[in-house]
Amino acid sequence: MTPHLLIIPGLGDSGEKHWQSFWLKKFTNSTKVIQNNWDEPQLEQWLNNLNEAIQKLEQPTILVAHSLAVSLVMHWLSQNNNPNIIGAMLVAPADVDSPEHTPDFLRNFAPILTSKLPFPSIVVGTENDTYISLERAQELARNWGSDFANIGQKGHINSDSNLEYWEEGQVFLQQLIAKINP
Repeated sequence: MTPHLLIIPGLGDSGEKHWQSFWLKKFTNSTKVIQNNWDEPQLEQWLNNLNEAIQKLEQPTILVAHSLAVSLVMHWLSQNNNPNIIGAMLVAPADVDSPEHTPDFLRNFAPILTSKLPFPSIVVGTENDTYISLERAQELARNWGSDFANIGQKGHINSDSNLEYWEEGQVFLQQLIAKINP
């Protein structure tokens, strides 16, 4: 089975040099959640748009969330479910609980919910992400029941990381799919 990938960008969208944009080109089985205001995110608006995208799902789907979108996914899961969601790849979560790591205008996405996820998942973090500490990313992964991958010195795993098709991330995605379909 090849699951659908629902690409969920964070603050500012994923520009043309972001791995999520490359994945949208590479994986014909992928779609992207579009937000009305990428630069001044409001949780309720973003939740509504995510919910609309998820309600349209008609096949097994893996959520592929980056940064602020990880908190968005957690808020959605606290209020909703959809049997078509079979896994999540949660990349470089932004620590919206921490004024040290994220700007104040993102506090409306706090707190980061820490319930165990109802499906297999992986959190990918780095040792030098300015939006979350490695220890906090590992703690969130434990709380969510997620596998964790530390990919070293790759920053926020965004356009500045210059990962293009991010082959290492594709390996994590395949490992997640294998865990879902043993």
